[in-house]
Amino acid sequence: MTNVRSLSAPSSASAALSHAHRHRLRAVAPDEVPPVAELLHSGATWLPAPPSALPVLPGQPPMVGYLVLVPAERPAEPAADPAAAHGDELVRIDPEQRTARLEGRLLDLTYLEFELLAHLVTHPHRVHTRDQLVTTVWGYGHVGDGRTVDVHVARLRRKLGAEHRGTIVTVRRVGYKYVPTT
Repeated sequence: MTNVRSLSAPSSASAALSHAHRHRLRAVAPDEVPPVAELLHSGATWLPAPPSALPVLPGQPPMVGYLVLVPAERPAEPAADPAAAHGDELVRIDPEQRTARLEGRLLDLTYLEFELLAHLVTHPHRVHTRDQLVTTVWGYGHVGDGRTVDVHVARLRRKLGAEHRGTIVTVRRVGYKYVPTT
């Protein structure tokens, strides 16, 4: 029997609780029912994910996950606040629209190029090792090495053009950092 739960509108007490706990993760006992319902939108349905859909980590207990189904007729989210875009005068990243602009000109980036540039621009002057970038941008399950990062950085530099390619600085034998122009 599949465990399926549908939710009605949350009470004000549960809404306050969900806001307070939205960004907290913790382990739950095998027989404990996690408070997932408090964290979901009204009308959402959740059910246990099939074990085949979850990653298996060697030496770790099996993971438990849930699929969340949200009704399509849910009202659209409010328009993104332009202030939500981040970056500097040179490169602006809009995570809501998934766009990057160089001096106001839209850059044509692949998914991973966008993720890499957004991560670097969000953390200017911070040195990122290749391993950190692989984990952050490609994800924990990615099988690859630092050359993958090197290739994507080279592509980003080409797309930034000769004038701005120096904003992504190589830190020898370590990784990369984004240095905005002043």
